[in-house]
Amino acid sequence: MKLSGFRFRGISKNELSENLKENIFKIGLQISNVGLWDWNTTLNKIYYSKESIQLLGYNSEQFENKPEEWDNRVHPNDKASYYNVFEQHIKGHQDIYENEYRILCKDGSYKWILDQGKVINRDHTGKPTRIIGTHTDITNRKKTENQLKKNLQLITNQNKRLHNFTHIVSHNLKTHIGNLKNLLEFYDDADNNEERIELINHLKTISGSLTKTIVDLDDIISIKSKSNTTQLNEHVNLFECTSNIIESLRIESSNTHVKLYNALKPKDALFTNKAYLESILYNLISNGIKYADHIKTSKVVISSIHTNETIKIVVTDNGIGIDTRKFKDQLFEMYQTFHGTDRKDSRGIGLYITRTQVEALGGTIKVNSILNEGTTFTLTFKKEKHSN
Repeated sequence: MKLSGFRFRGISKNELSENLKENIFKIGLQISNVGLWDWNTTLNKIYYSKESIQLLGYNSEQFENKPEEWDNRVHPNDKASYYNVFEQHIKGHQDIYENEYRILCKDGSYKWILDQGKVINRDHTGKPTRIIGTHTDITNRKKTENQLKKNLQLITNQNKRLHNFTHIVSHNLKTHIGNLKNLLEFYDDADNNEERIELINHLKTISGSLTKTIVDLDDIISIKSKSNTTQLNEHVNLFECTSNIIESLRIESSNTHVKLYNALKPKDALFTNKAYLESILYNLISNGIKYADHIKTSKVVISSIHTNETIKIVVTDNGIGIDTRKFKDQLFEMYQTFHGTDRKDSRGIGLYITRTQVEALGGTIKVNSILNEGTTFTLTFKKEKHSN
């Protein structure tokens, strides 16, 4: 078959009409599943290809060819950037319009869209009269990027904690070993048995401190080593768990005149490691007793806040509080104390272990405290279904 005036081979760009160019362009986009939009700004009419419309879950009958039909679906948090980036291209500040944003789909979900375009015609005043662009679904790419960011942040935090932990181990063990070495040298140089007996007592004290340090470090290593195990899926009734802890602290709270209130809902529950959760709550509640302000009627309240995906356990006291502005970067570090007390039982390891246990359960812990007013710890855990 012969088509007059048309050659199948060696077609030059000049021989292709503008309409044919656009048709080839559109066919290419259809094959690649990329949406096309074509806006005549003079008439304020816009064409959305079926690929663009289908990205949002609609068909052509359900989606009008109006600019606002697309604009109104852009995520509220992305709209300012959406309009600003487009305006920069319209004004000629950017050769190509390119933007990534979220857009609302028919099913109520949001997709990430890569929106690209270019002004192809302007009038004698320089005002755009026609703009053509494309829509590409980049939701999967964004999910991958977000997961990579989370993984990088996790690795960075773990490396930081490992560095801190290594520093703590090195510092404390070197200190104890150095003290032992010095005392042994003094023992060799002692002039009489009295000095030797005194030095032996010092050796016992340092030996006890070294043992306590090793136990602390062993506890932390034990928690971290178990954080990746699957033995966390245990049904725990939070109300009952907290009631048992309060009962175990009854004598201590009575002696210090601190009231303990279990304001959790009777049906509050988590699938988690019961031993870890009991340890976390025990530490936070006992801290509320330990650092009570006895000028006031002291109390510790344990409550919960529910969202669709999480349950927050809130432990609040009206005790002496912490100067969080001064100690904000040290609150959950090892061997740090913040209450300005001379309590001999404050080792500065409780909050470090508590945070380690919370994170081992896949949760987070935050603290809000005002000096001389009180402290609130908020534990956030995801609601997860029991898996067999």
